[in-house]
Formats: sequence, structure tokens, C-alpha cells
Amino acid sequence: YLCLMFTGIIENLGRIEAITPDGGNVHFDVASSLAPELKIDQSVAHDGCCLTVVALHGEGVPHGFRVTAIAETLDKTCLGTWTVGRTVNLERAALVGSRLDGHTVQGHVDSVGRVTEVAETNGSWRVAVEHPAYELHRTVPKGSITLNGVSLTVVDSGPMHFSVALIPYTWEHTNLSKLKVGDPVNLEFDVLGKYVLQYLRELGSLPR
Repeated sequence: YLCLMFTGIIENLGRIEAITPDGGNVHFDVASSLAPELKIDQSVAHDGCCLTVVALHGEGVPHGFRVTAIAETLDKTCLGTWTVGRTVNLERAALVGSRLDGHTVQGHVDSVGRVTEVAETNGSWRVAVEHPAYELHRTVPKGSITLNGVSLTVVDSGPMHFSVALIPYTWEHTNLSKLKVGDPVNLEFDVLGKYVLQYLRELGSLPR
């Protein structure tokens, strides 16, 4: 049995074409060149949040495909701030046997962070993020973090903040180039680190 996983390597940029509230849920219609390759029930990460394709173009969807976010997802991610026209990072689930070019990503957003700095640094870009304190959400220098679905390496790290450096390719081929100070971002912390910290907490020896 294999668990669904992603790698944090963005395949395509989508565009939110329509947002439709439905009780406590919200339907998002997304235009993307990936749409013809998708099928109903397929999982696609949207800015790092795993969502299920529920309809395709020609089945009540005028553009691309439709996914649904339930209230729990809206509460735990920044999807509730999305507006029509927003660009979103898209990644389909990893293929068994393919190269893992990023790191193990589950598509389960742990926390919403806030951008505190975006700076160009002689050909690359530095993005700093602050996030709520939680003992299982830790970063380490040179460790991995998923920012809006993008697998990145941590540069500086603290209990409630971190920074990452973006190469030009990542800057140009993801929506991270649109970030501004104060913007919310979906964060998924390294799953191996979370397991280690959970084990230490159960032992009563979680470091402070």
C-alpha cells in the first residue's frame, strides 16, 4: 500500500476562474493546461493543498476543472482568501518509480504563515516568513519546507520564523514571484521532522 504524496516540484500554474460557495464548502474552477490530462477523483495539490477533482470541462465547468474545499480546509489554509484571477501552483501526485526531485510532501497544510520580507539578492530572491508557534512545527537550516506547495530549502530558522532563497527558475515558474509582505502562505513542515518531534513529545523529552 502506497500513500499519496507529492514532491513540491510545481508542474503548472493555474488560474482561478470561478469561486462558488456551497453551504460551508467552496467550489473552485481552475483553468490550466493540465486539465485535459486530469480525471474525476484525481488528487491535485493547489498551493500545497491536496484537493480532489470533482468535475471537468464539459461537465458543468466552463473552464478547466473544478475542486471543492470543505470548511476544515478553508479554516486551516489560506484558500479562503483566494479571489478570481489568482494564480495557483499545481502539482499532480507523484508517479511510483519516478525521481523524487523535491522532498516528501503530503499535500496537508500544517499552518498559514505570513510573509515578512521579499528581497532580491543579486540574482536570487529571499523570502522570510513568520508562523504561529507550535512544538511540532519546526524548521532547521538546510532542512525542507513547503511554501505554497513549492519544495524549498530553509536558510535561516527560528521557533516562529524562517527564510528561503529562490533561484530564478523557481521565481519565474511559480506564484511565489507575486508574494508581498503581509501575504498569507500555506506551509507544510517536513513530515519526518514532525514524526520525530511527536515521538519525543510522547517520551516527554521534546526539546524546548
